[in-house]
Amino acid sequence: MRIPVFVSCPTVLNPAQEAARGVVVEELEKLKLEPRAIGRSDKPTVEPLLEVHVMATHCSGGVILGFEQFYAKRGIAKRGTQKETPTSSGAAYPSPWNHLEAGVLFSLGLPMLVFREGEIRGGIFDDGVANVFIHQMPEAGISPERREELRETLLKWQGQVQHHYYRDRRQLSV
Repeated sequence: MRIPVFVSCPTVLNPAQEAARGVVVEELEKLKLEPRAIGRSDKPTVEPLLEVHVMATHCSGGVILGFEQFYAKRGIAKRGTQKETPTSSGAAYPSPWNHLEAGVLFSLGLPMLVFREGEIRGGIFDDGVANVFIHQMPEAGISPERREELRETLLKWQGQVQHHYYRDRRQLSV
């Protein structure tokens, strides 16, 4: 039996991003976890945010995959305020759904694992926001050493997922 885990990930990815997602999903499946994702394993039949909530309530953990979905070459942060800051070095942004889905998972008390690509920052991808360590996204050509580090990280998180899953099952049988 596989334990369901919610995977927050954009449905449209470039080939390198898709390969990185594949590395994570492959490792989840090796750990007997069932990756569930809106738009991939499950197609929404009601409003998307409600669908996220319903699916997440049937999961025992969550993985947030923060891939770049928007890139701005230039911009102004906090425009019109005393802390206005122009940027000319570029900025990468994830899907806003990563933040929404992370909030749902957090509110349900599910163990979370957060990965971010490159320079993704803000919200759930800021260090210290949700009492979770933010990990760099694994790459497709991951070295054996780096894959072992990823596996160790996933194993620790899997223990929390199993605890949540079996704790909830015991409460249902009482």
